Amino acid sequence: MSPPRPGTLPVPVPIPSRTSYVLEHLTHAILSGALAPGSPLVETELAAGFGVSKTPVREALKTLAGRGLVEMNEYRGAAVRTVDAGMARAVYDIRQLLEPEALRRTVAAGRELAPAREALARALAATDAADRAEANRDFHRALYAPCGNPLLVKTLDDLRDQAALVSSVAWQITPSWDGEADEHRAILARAEEGDADGAARLLHAHIAGFVSRAFPEDALPKEGSEKTP
Repeated sequence: MSPPRPGTLPVPVPIPSRTSYVLEHLTHAILSGALAPGSPLVETELAAGFGVSKTPVREALKTLAGRGLVEMNEYRGAAVRTVDAGMARAVYDIRQLLEPEALRRTVAAGRELAPAREALARALAATDAADRAEANRDFHRALYAPCGNPLLVKTLDDLRDQAALVSSVAWQITPSWDGEADEHRAILARAEEGDADGAARLLHAHIAGFVSRAFPEDALPKEGSEKTP
């Protein structure tokens, strides 16, 4: 590369945003369970750990709060969002209402399902829980993303992080990877056969079954109830 002309400054090499860096790592830590629900997120400690100032940490925490992964309190500070029965059922209720219809439209329109096959293969081959969870999320998105309704896709995308937080807690309570993988295979097979209604019914049952297995009545604290330390 030739040197800069006299009187000009070299163009700085782009570097990753410090906020994006902190955001990416905190998101992974939360969704993988490395930071459990209720864990305090102290700005000074996080800044020291990441080797940045408090500003990128503060911005990352605000973003995570907007995505429903972090709770911010004026007096207690920030903490990983606690998953209670009310929150879990609210998130999965919306998924149960919208995701099967999005899949039905995807199949009825004859959309490409190769990304779903690829994500399913990654999930089955994964040896790390975080990688498997990410592949599972990608599998579900590959089913609804080609539905043809951008607003429906955005609504489901906006739920992805909260659904992932719920599922990470659920898998610690009731490990159900293998059964869910079988259900994913069956859903994809029906979709690839072109059976839009059948694929939607299987997906509806899959989502409903996950909630009933993972969060039976009284398995989690009720919303607003006092939590033990």
